[in-house]
Amino acid sequence: MSYDLIIKNGKVILDTEAVITDVAVTNGKIVAIGANLGDAKEVIDASGLIVSPGMVDAHVHISEPGRTEWEGYETGTRAAAKGGVTSFIEMPLNQLPATIDRESLNLKFDAAKGKLSVDVALFGGLVPHNLDRLNELNEDGVAAYKCFLATCGFDGVDNDFRNVDDYSFFAGMQKIAKMDKILAIHAENALICDELGKVAQAEGKTLAKDYVASRPVFTEVEAVRRAIYLAKIAGCQIHICHLSTPEGVEEVTRARNEGQKVTCESCTHYFAIDEEQFETIGTTAKCAPPLRDKANQERLWAKLFAGEIDFVTSDHSPCPPDMKIGNAFTAWGGISGLQNNVDIMFDEAVQKRGMELTQFAKLIASNPADLYKLTNKGHIAIGKDADFALIHPNAPYTLAAEDLEYRHKISPYVGRTIGAQVVATILRGSVIYDKEDGVRDTHEGSFVLQNIKQTVQ
Repeated sequence: MSYDLIIKNGKVILDTEAVITDVAVTNGKIVAIGANLGDAKEVIDASGLIVSPGMVDAHVHISEPGRTEWEGYETGTRAAAKGGVTSFIEMPLNQLPATIDRESLNLKFDAAKGKLSVDVALFGGLVPHNLDRLNELNEDGVAAYKCFLATCGFDGVDNDFRNVDDYSFFAGMQKIAKMDKILAIHAENALICDELGKVAQAEGKTLAKDYVASRPVFTEVEAVRRAIYLAKIAGCQIHICHLSTPEGVEEVTRARNEGQKVTCESCTHYFAIDEEQFETIGTTAKCAPPLRDKANQERLWAKLFAGEIDFVTSDHSPCPPDMKIGNAFTAWGGISGLQNNVDIMFDEAVQKRGMELTQFAKLIASNPADLYKLTNKGHIAIGKDADFALIHPNAPYTLAAEDLEYRHKISPYVGRTIGAQVVATILRGSVIYDKEDGVRDTHEGSFVLQNIKQTVQ
């Protein structure tokens, strides 16, 4: 039998084992796995490489339209391709207008035409003023919904995203539950964090350690507890985003063990950078929730290995360089990390700490795809989309700014020596990046939509 593509001799991460074998692809789908599969139009020799499912990054900000100067589909999806991310789910902020209804969702579709290097699914936003329009987003194919308990959005900017009040949070969950969708939540106590920040700045405390102290562990834990309790009353399945503390993870584990439908994620940067490094790196490492101390980080690693954290994301939230100027409070809080999820997590989790390859694949691909019902994504299995990241283990390199595909060549990982490399990325059977030739200009990506028949490209 002849196929479109065969990837030969790589160590392939299947759902239950990692084994040296071959994978065959026809019409963008995985159609055979095993030895001596036959001939193909294209053969990739993956000897010495790890063949992983392409990453499904479930937390990405692109900012187009309206703030394309922060990051756009062209540059953002090229960075994903170079980093082994074959699909991501885009947040309903920081673009203008925020993605909170049918009209704003259609603006996203229009803005992305001809620009996607990888596949993209979308979150719809829950804000205080769109309760009667949530159904529009569901009808037009969003994968899930997102809200903020922490303060968000710029005052005075029309159509920016806004955090929920308690009523819109609860009422929104009731509506989302009826649609059988998930609500993802940024869980920090808005009032306490905001006021602690004001007090610190008034006292002239503006260093990285002061910013971290203004968003203490309990402000995350309290918000997680509140979200879980209100979700239980509303009957809504929820997902807690970017947890930075093991105590926050413990709240999710407790609720899950009691039978509640609640999951959580953390981010690559919480495992790769600690508070002391934040002080050294500067404001490119500022994010919310903040980076925390080394002891907190080690306990978070334990939660990850124990299976209490469902998956890892980038929370890629870029901005122009001039917005990163200032002190730890006035600089924009967002990390550019989309391109370096796979290599850093493979290095830190698999190579340095001995994580099993099957768990690694679940954390970066299978679990987010399954949670958000991206049914063709996240697994190397017959019938699934032929999405792969080919990883060269034990191949250290030092990340330089010019290596980045982002619109702005800034990242807290610049200058970091990373012990593994993504050497090729394949989307639905097509090579979209390889180390020798770079990111292809073919724009093979498309939107992945639910509940509707058409796929918007």
